[in-house]
Amino acid sequence: MTTQGEKTTAPAGSARRALVGRLSWGLADQAASSISNFAVGIYVARSLGVTAFGVFSLAWVTYGVVLNVSRGLATDPLVVRFSGVPDTSWRGAVTRATGTALGVGTTIGVACLAAGLGLGGRVGPAFVALAVMLPGLLLQDAWRFAFFAAGAGRKAFVNDVVWGIALVPAMVVAAHVDTVAAFVLAWGASATVAAGYGYVQSGIRPRIAEARGWLREQRDLGYRYLVENVSLSGASQLRAYGLGVIVGVGAVGAVRGAELLMGPFLAVLMGLSLVTVPEAARVLRRAPHRLGRFCLLLGGGQAAGALLWGSALLLMPGRLGGLALGDVWHSSSHLIVQITLSVAGAGLGTGAAAGLRALGAARRSLRCQLFASVCYVGGGLGGAALAGTAGSAWGVAAATVGSSAVWWLQLRSALREHHHNPLPEVRTT
Repeated sequence: MTTQGEKTTAPAGSARRALVGRLSWGLADQAASSISNFAVGIYVARSLGVTAFGVFSLAWVTYGVVLNVSRGLATDPLVVRFSGVPDTSWRGAVTRATGTALGVGTTIGVACLAAGLGLGGRVGPAFVALAVMLPGLLLQDAWRFAFFAAGAGRKAFVNDVVWGIALVPAMVVAAHVDTVAAFVLAWGASATVAAGYGYVQSGIRPRIAEARGWLREQRDLGYRYLVENVSLSGASQLRAYGLGVIVGVGAVGAVRGAELLMGPFLAVLMGLSLVTVPEAARVLRRAPHRLGRFCLLLGGGQAAGALLWGSALLLMPGRLGGLALGDVWHSSSHLIVQITLSVAGAGLGTGAAAGLRALGAARRSLRCQLFASVCYVGGGLGGAALAGTAGSAWGVAAATVGSSAVWWLQLRSALREHHHNPLPEVRTT
């Protein structure tokens, strides 16, 4: 005869195993994403040199802004409101969310095309290539969010592996052409292959025509997340552009090279909501009192991992750094300490950010992100004006660490508010 305690232990054990399984696929997916991003960056840096790599980095950070527009409007509301819901609700939401991502890519792609044609020179062709590739890049990212919302992290992992495989021949062709635009096209074309495979995996056709309805349904979250996300990536873009003006385009390449050395953790931070927001939402539904501890373990683990990785980089022989980054290594190696502190601070704050997203506390998270973005731009450009590239890196490190404290203060207030006034059940239709 089964006792009362045994009845409750089995489901708890099953839930833990399910959580470990989802997180494991999340880690595997982020590893695949990290390897792809790291490989692209290293390959381009070695092929083009520091100045041309700086041009590629400008296209990269611009893509980051557009990606965050898509996430704020399309997939962030998806993972908050449609994680762990019935399949019918999930499929209907994914149809509209992926259609929204395609619409964002097409619309902003037209603007990038016009900007690229107007700029000309070395930068213009890179932005023209980015414009062509944006719809595929954003759709591939949207599939990843959709799969994690359904608890199907394995599919997201396979999709990223497909992207990585497609990258290999694309990069070989780009190396023969040997221009920044060719590398941007190779990177985006391989993502488009993975985006097409996402349709095969899901059997769901994105519908751009339903984007307006999705935006209307999710306007209470989507527009706040849009501002929040754009302030984050926009701050990075402003810092990159400002650093290029104040110090030179080579400085942008040096910073990007140092970030590449922290690639595994930066890639995890960029896509962390793929795993953590859906899981935080599940924790909130099943055991609200454990949400704070979950976020603390998440943020603390990220920060500790970043510090360990940065310490290992400091001990790395210069010969290996030169082998990885080529001519970029000499400029980037002096920024490892600052970049490590920046990533550790961002990792700590990400734990609190996941909790605020799960709680649907969009006003609080927006407030935090706006504060963090202002500090990031101010520290990055103020430091550049005072002490060049190194000063910019120190300014960003101080801003990131300080901003993480604000995220945690807001999460603590939001948890208290939720305890006294629990939110109604999240709608799933």
